[in-house]
Amino acid sequence: MASLALYRKWRSQTFDEIIGQDHVTQTLINALHMDRVAHAYLFSGPRGTGKTSTARLLAKAVNCRASDINQRPCNACDICIAVNEGRLMDLIEIDAASNTGVDDIRDLREKVGFRPSQAHIKFYIIDEVHMLSNSAFNALLKTLEEPPDHVIFVLATTEPERIPATITSRCQRFDFKRIRREEVVARLVYIVEQEGFEADPAALDIIARQGAGSMRDAISLLDQMVAYADAAITLELVQRVLGMATSEAVVSLVDALIARDIALGLDVINQVVGDGVDPRQFAREIVEYLRMVMVAKLAGTVAGFNLPDEALMAIQRQAAQVDSETIVQAT
Repeated sequence: MASLALYRKWRSQTFDEIIGQDHVTQTLINALHMDRVAHAYLFSGPRGTGKTSTARLLAKAVNCRASDINQRPCNACDICIAVNEGRLMDLIEIDAASNTGVDDIRDLREKVGFRPSQAHIKFYIIDEVHMLSNSAFNALLKTLEEPPDHVIFVLATTEPERIPATITSRCQRFDFKRIRREEVVARLVYIVEQEGFEADPAALDIIARQGAGSMRDAISLLDQMVAYADAAITLELVQRVLGMATSEAVVSLVDALIARDIALGLDVINQVVGDGVDPRQFAREIVEYLRMVMVAKLAGTVAGFNLPDEALMAIQRQAAQVDSETIVQAT
């Protein structure tokens, strides 16, 4: 039997657990308290930022049986448990990427009028809604405009510009933003502690950087590292699995750039490529490192960087040796 992926195991179960989207969760909580939940929402933003998780939380909250509205979702009543276990019949999730045609939406329109069987609100989540065809959008339009009282729609997308304005205008839109690296690292640390893993802080920082603002991508990468590691998740392990250059190679190449030593720079690049490092990944690492050198040059401090002491000392040394114009040219 396959084990449960970490990103599924640690999916947010309350609004407080949604990371980095306070502008969304607070508005939805207020709407619940004021009994002003809209009939249709559009959740847009990069992948892995909590759009579908927030939609499921809203489905739980509007149907939760807890008497205290401040406790919803309670994750203890039959509705919340059914949603958490993925067996609530009144929560319908549709993948628009594989149900793009007008016939699929017509089938939805025919069934939307049926009363919910277990909950008191039937909840539709249409993921990657931008993949629907124009005719499918037209078929959905009237239902979104005047849905039955027992239905709420949430449309989720990573490409909101591809959704017709007629659809967008009938929804309350929330834009999810990329999650800050510090918040991703904090979540990874929490998961590592709860799971009983061992991981170096520098390794978790790199995993968070690779996630590029996506919590799901970062947790999936952590899951990969756990499967690969024999014991602790170390910085060297992460670098090896991701095909990243060692910090020494990055520092050496930047030293060559500062000294304008072409021969040394080519030697470092040849060594890195020979070690199996992805050249594109190496280029991204160089740019990120030069950004930190520039910040150290202008701000005069490296206090905000979560790096080993030797890396911080190298950044300080190079920031003192190079001028800003050279850094800009190198990037």
